[in-house]
Amino acid sequence: MSDTAAAAVPAPAIAGPAAPGIAAPCPFPQTRAYAAAAAAMGARAFRADLGCGEALVLERPGLRLVTRGPHWAEGTSGGDRRQALRRLARFPGVLMVTPEEPLRGFGLVPIVTPMAVAFWDLTGDLRAGMAGKWRNRLARAERSDPRLGRGGAETLRHLVAAEAAQARARGYRGHPAAFTLALPPDALRLWEWVHAGQRAAAMAFVVEGAAATWHLSWAAPEARARGIPGLMLTRAAEALQAEGIRRLDLGTVNGEAAPGLLRFKLGTGARLHRLGATAWVLPG
Repeated sequence: MSDTAAAAVPAPAIAGPAAPGIAAPCPFPQTRAYAAAAAAMGARAFRADLGCGEALVLERPGLRLVTRGPHWAEGTSGGDRRQALRRLARFPGVLMVTPEEPLRGFGLVPIVTPMAVAFWDLTGDLRAGMAGKWRNRLARAERSDPRLGRGGAETLRHLVAAEAAQARARGYRGHPAAFTLALPPDALRLWEWVHAGQRAAAMAFVVEGAAATWHLSWAAPEARARGIPGLMLTRAAEALQAEGIRRLDLGTVNGEAAPGLLRFKLGTGARLHRLGATAWVLPG
């Protein structure tokens, strides 16, 4: 491996499955789908061979980003991981990394405190792990017999616009609309609920390998009143499980900023996973 940079492959050639010896499943920001969407947004996306792992790197002039990576080979030490990142930082710019697992030590300067994400294990009985109140709300929603269906391209366009309006109203920031619309169609799983002739709820999931990520969701007031979000998430999880998906990433959680969303996600039986701190990596 060169001392100046890790081996790189242009974005279109980035493979979906992890390299031999690399543990799966892979987080969404380290996937082929994410690389394709980021490249469409103007970033240079390449996969770096770090010797003891690999990482999807997004690069703009003077900046490299590794989000929820690298994807390390099993059994590698913290020292080897730090050194691999410091080699990746040997370029005329700044390397910022948010590792999937905590990583500390000389050469890593913490910038942002660690976040937590919720992982829903799809390998067993999904309903058995649900909280009692969550399961009861799900049963009530099922008894109302709503007609949920799989969505297509028009569902995605409607969802992107509706979720953007929802984000503005609630004061949060998500992925840009252009990013979501640039995701490869074969990686998307879309669901919708049509009520009184109008779409009233929708969700988008991104799949790669054995993992899926809950990417976007939106529900009109009548959908929330009838418990459609929980029912749609459950139906989607069951379909993903049947497809062979082992883990559904429900995204970040924040008990202070969004306690209701935290309870909703953990009510599925999902478990919290704490990421590493976002760090500035010093070259070395």
